[in-house]
Amino acid sequence: MTITAAPPTVSARAWVVLALGVAAQTAGTVFVSAPAFLIPLLHTERGLSLAQAGLLAAIPTFGMVLTLILWGALADRIGEKWVIAGGLLLTALAAGGAILADGYLMLGLFLLLGGMASASTNSASGRIVVGWFPKHKRGLAMGIRQMSQPLGVTVAAVTIPVIAADAGVGAALLVPFALTAVLAVACALGLANPPRVATRAAAAGGAGGARAAGTTAARAHNPYRSSWFLWRIHAASVLLVVPQFTISTFGLVWLVSDQGWDALAAGVLVGAAQFVGALGRIVIGVVSDRVGSRVRPLRWVAVSVASVLLVLAAVDAAHWGVAAVVFVLATTCTVAPNGLAFTSVAEMAGPGWSGKALGVQNTGQFIAASLVGPLMGALIGVVGYPLTFAVAAVFPALAVPVVPRAHAEHDHL
Repeated sequence: MTITAAPPTVSARAWVVLALGVAAQTAGTVFVSAPAFLIPLLHTERGLSLAQAGLLAAIPTFGMVLTLILWGALADRIGEKWVIAGGLLLTALAAGGAILADGYLMLGLFLLLGGMASASTNSASGRIVVGWFPKHKRGLAMGIRQMSQPLGVTVAAVTIPVIAADAGVGAALLVPFALTAVLAVACALGLANPPRVATRAAAAGGAGGARAAGTTAARAHNPYRSSWFLWRIHAASVLLVVPQFTISTFGLVWLVSDQGWDALAAGVLVGAAQFVGALGRIVIGVVSDRVGSRVRPLRWVAVSVASVLLVLAAVDAAHWGVAAVVFVLATTCTVAPNGLAFTSVAEMAGPGWSGKALGVQNTGQFIAASLVGPLMGALIGVVGYPLTFAVAAVFPALAVPVVPRAHAEHDHL
């Protein structure tokens, strides 16, 4: 008779770490996404073009590009706890500088520094979540963790434009300042590095020598040399981030300037759409656990994103009254892929490379995202929103054949 071992249980500490990881990246996301919700004020009242305002909104994302791999490598070496807590503290200091900044040049400088600091939560929070959860729960856990980006956008959407309209840019930036400062303290007190690597090393025999040998072996395995799987995941994710940031960057100003919504109602709709998208990330994560694959659902999502953006373009061009409903669907679909890709990257990279691999994953995505603001803003100015949405639909369509096949998946954690 064959006895099937019960799957490992998830400890209460793992859920605490997950909650803090979600909160940490949510706070960082509020900082990074806040400038996008200043676009209506900067464009309609202060005379900046959409391309100029989009460039300002992209600066924190560009800052993240500069440091994502470095934060990931640091997390591989010293652990995630102090990377996350220290990064949030530096983000809070940059937010404080942005509040006091005089002129757009100084504002842009502090947004750049804050983006560089907030990248810590992107690289390390994904690594810590994957490290604490067994394989059969990682899709769910990473789906919950990936809620942080749409949740952060939701918080920014319902607070930043209203506060900025009433009290100015500096007052609006008090929101990310307070959140990152509080979460820096909470993570310093409550986070714990995952036990998996240390446990494996100790099991190999001997405390110091075995741990060093295990770590060295994990680092020696370079997943980028053994197959094209990670490269293809990175490439597909870059393509999928274009529609995501097109919608998140210009959704609010589209509702206000093109659809005639007031700033408060538009912010609430954008926030609601992002919240629905956050729940969608959990659902697709659970689906990946059930089907035993991250890349098959990722391909399904890419098809959905391309389809719904084409529908949004058609609805907007025809001036049909269901544009807001389709916008919510588009937001939900465009934010869905991230958790699948992150989980797949971490599993394929293994414990010695997951921090760096997630840093590479984020770097590619945020390079693309930093270009979306100025380029799509300029495109909207030339051809309008419907054609821009149609152009954005091309990128997820290209991602479909790039996503690796399921038979190439392996779990190295």
